[in-house]
Amino acid sequence: MPIHLRAEPGDYAEAVLLPGDPLRAKYIADTYLSDVTQVNEERGLLGFTGTWEGKRVSVQGTGMGCPGATIVFEELIQLGCKRLMRVGTCGGLQPQHALGDLIVALTAVPADSTAMHLVNNEPHCPTASWSLVHGAVHAAKELDQSMHVGPIVSSDVFYNPNEGQYERWSARGVLGVEMEAAALFTVAALGGIGKVQDVHAGCLLTVSDIVVEGVFQRISDEDLRAAVDRMTRVALATVTGD
Repeated sequence: MPIHLRAEPGDYAEAVLLPGDPLRAKYIADTYLSDVTQVNEERGLLGFTGTWEGKRVSVQGTGMGCPGATIVFEELIQLGCKRLMRVGTCGGLQPQHALGDLIVALTAVPADSTAMHLVNNEPHCPTASWSLVHGAVHAAKELDQSMHVGPIVSSDVFYNPNEGQYERWSARGVLGVEMEAAALFTVAALGGIGKVQDVHAGCLLTVSDIVVEGVFQRISDEDLRAAVDRMTRVALATVTGD
C-alpha cells in the first residue's frame, strides 16, 4: 500500500481523471460516476472509483503544484493506473482566448523544478501521449466542443513576480499556464520509478483567467462550473475510449 494513497492494487481503475482540487474530484464522482466507492481520503486527497457508461474509471485529486502532485502520479502508477488525464484550470495566454475555453495540451514547458529534477536537468520536452491527445480532439468534436490544441507551460508559482513573463510565453505561442502537467507528462514517459510500460498521460484545461495584454479577467463561479462540466465529458469519453 502506498504512503499517501491508502489503497490497494485494483481499487483504482486503469483510467483516472486528475483534478487539482480534491472537492472537484468529489463533484465529478458524484455527478458523473455510478456505483461510486471512495478509495482514498488520506491527507485530504480525495479519490473515487466508479463507472461511466458501463466503463470503470477513477477520479483523484492531486493538490496544487508539481512536487505534491508527482507523489500522486507515482503512487497511482504503483497501483496499476495506466491512463492519467489531468482536468484542470489555467490562465489563458493568447488574446483570442475566451473565459471557459477548452485547451488540449500537446506539450508542457517545464517552468518548474520537479520535471527537470526527474530528468537530471537535461534538456527535455514533456509531451502528452498522442493516443490521449488524438482521443480528446475527436471526443470534443463529437460533443461539438470547440478547443485550442497546442503547448502549455507548467509554473512553480501562481503569484508570479516575474514582470513580463506571461507576455513572453504568449509571444512564443504558449496557450496557457498551469502548475502540474509538465511533471505528469514526465512521470508517465518514465513509467514512474518502477519503469512501468505503457503509461499514458494527457491534460485538458479550462481557461479560468486571462492574463495577457495587461488585463486580468476571472471567470464567474457559475461559468466555471459549466466549463468544467464540458471538459469532464470530453475527458471521460477520452480515457474510456478504445
